[in-house]
Amino acid sequence: MQDSRKDTDSTKGADTRKAADQARIRAHMPSGTEEILNERTLSSSHRRLDELLQPRMRVLDVGCGTGAITRGIDEKNNSGVTVGLDIDIDLIRQAVDASPCGPGFVAADIFHMPFYRTFDLVSAARVIQWHSAPRRAIASCVSAIAPGGRFLALDYNHEKIVWDPCPPASMQAFYEAFLAWRSDAGMDNAIADNIAPALERLGLVDIRETVQHEYADSHDGDGKSRLGIWSAVAATRGFQLVQDGYLTESQRAAAEADYLEWIDSNAVSQTLYLLAVEGRVQR
Repeated sequence: MQDSRKDTDSTKGADTRKAADQARIRAHMPSGTEEILNERTLSSSHRRLDELLQPRMRVLDVGCGTGAITRGIDEKNNSGVTVGLDIDIDLIRQAVDASPCGPGFVAADIFHMPFYRTFDLVSAARVIQWHSAPRRAIASCVSAIAPGGRFLALDYNHEKIVWDPCPPASMQAFYEAFLAWRSDAGMDNAIADNIAPALERLGLVDIRETVQHEYADSHDGDGKSRLGIWSAVAATRGFQLVQDGYLTESQRAAAEADYLEWIDSNAVSQTLYLLAVEGRVQR
């Protein structure tokens, strides 16, 4: 009986490691996605963090990418300490090159951060969604927070996207394949709605959710550009879906082309469901 339990535990452990490895591979930013990261700013892409920042804070930006938002944090965080962390060494190099006199940057895995009870505020924006063990990723972020400090996550519920009108069938098929590709690697497509319960289980207090939905209107000045996020995904991550057998190249190409045509001819709006979720570590 004991040996049977050991075998079961061993199998579960192997499955967990396999899911983690698969998620890590699929989360890797393909060439071209740096442009999306570089367009983000603190005020436009992480509004709740912008509201919470005060001078002389110690702030960690987990999943900082090329450091676009991290630099915004550093500019507002007068006389404080700002650190950006990302597992992607190439993105960290780009962040360092773009920030010669700005924040510090560290290449590290979210599960092996070289910090413990260090920061007043730890932010993880659009990051937890890419992990097969989201609760453990959140717990690791919380461990880097000093007593009385705050954790702030910003993430999507991909299952609650709203398009008006519906996009072409090819893009709908692409999106369904995208969600399956993610969930099969253990990622939580509805993570935005599951962060608050995770913070409660970790003992955080003053938990708050702030709606930060990303709305794009084709009649606004940059609306069509923001609507184009999914053509960009099809043109970048789409090749990962093809490589992993979730789509054919012709299906990927059709989704990209048809969606661009839809933006120009029929699109009215798009709403991405996005929540900022925060909690305070007790003293």
